[in-house]
Amino acid sequence: MTIRLAGVSLVPKAGCAMIRVLAVVGGVAGAAGLSQFPEFSQQYLQRLAGQVDALRLVVVGFDATAAANGLSREAALAQITGTAFLDDQRADVAQTFARYDRLSANLAALREATPLARLTMPQRLADPQTLAATWDDFRPAMPVTMDGALCAVAGYLGGWLGTGGILGLLLMPFRRRGVA
Repeated sequence: MTIRLAGVSLVPKAGCAMIRVLAVVGGVAGAAGLSQFPEFSQQYLQRLAGQVDALRLVVVGFDATAAANGLSREAALAQITGTAFLDDQRADVAQTFARYDRLSANLAALREATPLARLTMPQRLADPQTLAATWDDFRPAMPVTMDGALCAVAGYLGGWLGTGGILGLLLMPFRRRGVA
């Protein structure tokens, strides 16, 4: 089978069975890798929810303390000043609020999305701490859901076409000379 892209054969017709084999290996690797995405994104979502819950406790506690003293969040933050330590503490608390807002928005978007839709949302799966913790504990598994099967098919096609296409393009100069 010959696949053409813009008139260029991505997999040579004859004599390059090795490229075909490597393309299939690339396809299988793509299928194996991408089929794991639904489960990985589910585990990321669970960890993200835990992060948001923990940050919510800090935010609610700060806001309650501010309110008990007749202050808004901004006014309470403004009062954390006077020394280098307090300035650093104010910056840390402000970063906590920003992280809480960002992760809460990501959590809401990911909860609404299907596992396949999450493939189009890499920016929502990009919190470095949550991503690293999820990756550390993630163990690949056999995908038995429709989402896993569809990701496997997409991964196979991407890996097969990508490997065959790259190898075909790399060997193109040699085919013109009749070497390959």
